[in-house]
Amino acid sequence: MKKLIIPFCFLLLSGCVDNTTIINNCFLNVYISGTINLNNPQFLNLQVPLGYASATIDGRDLLIIKSTSSYKAYDLECPEADCSDKMTFDGLKLICPCSKKEYNSLNGSPIDGEGCFALEYNVMQTNNSTLQITR
Repeated sequence: MKKLIIPFCFLLLSGCVDNTTIINNCFLNVYISGTINLNNPQFLNLQVPLGYASATIDGRDLLIIKSTSSYKAYDLECPEADCSDKMTFDGLKLICPCSKKEYNSLNGSPIDGEGCFALEYNVMQTNNSTLQITR
């Protein structure tokens, strides 16, 4: 029995490592939870692939983008601490107006590869007309 405990502990601890998780230290203690009704006229553009719309949930301004099969949601706050302006979206990328730094709308990564990612929220489609957005 003792011989099984050490290998089991090793497997348990080594199995907890997730090297694909992106830790975004630029946005600590940001939590939201809200729903979006896709039948609301403000969000009709989200019913077509590559459509996007903005929303405010729990005081945070978000950009919601529909891909061909899923949704992404990003906070419009610039990841840079010295900028209080909202990011803009040109249909392909998010742009911080203070520094003109650009962020990929597929995963929130900085296009130049340096700095923090844009803050991404979890989006789950609960039925044909409702999105649940959380973090």
